[in-house]
Amino acid sequence: MRLYLIQHGEATSEDVNPSRPLTPKGSQEVQKTASFLAQMNLGPISIRHSGKLRAQQTAEIIAAPLRPGCRVQQGENLSPNDSVRNLIEEIGKRKTDLMIVGHLPFLGKLVSTLLTGSELKNPVAFRQGGVVCLQRNEDQTWQVAWVVTPDILKP
Repeated sequence: MRLYLIQHGEATSEDVNPSRPLTPKGSQEVQKTASFLAQMNLGPISIRHSGKLRAQQTAEIIAAPLRPGCRVQQGENLSPNDSVRNLIEEIGKRKTDLMIVGHLPFLGKLVSTLLTGSELKNPVAFRQGGVVCLQRNEDQTWQVAWVVTPDILKP
């Protein structure tokens, strides 16, 4: 099983717009990531987002080139400061790949817990619009399969 973790794209500040939509730069960077993922032939995949506008917009941009085999839905307990325990329990039972579009510190804690057993280690540096791909091994341990950020992708 693979777990694709995407930090939402750059969003406007709360001062400018309290709902914090993606900036034009954020949308453009997420589009680069979406194009990259489309070339990977991921197959049917579920994408969950936190429900915050910037995460929803990121998920929709990512999903567009992956359709028709892609489902986008709002997930529970994916907000920046939510506990990662419920999601870890769920993915422990999953056999199919899952993509999560979310926020820091949640994504950092999730990766840290899966890789090290502690939320505090922070073994991976996330970047807005970037993807961290983890894979679960046969012995149920996790490892980083790859990481990609928009700044290393071609426009």
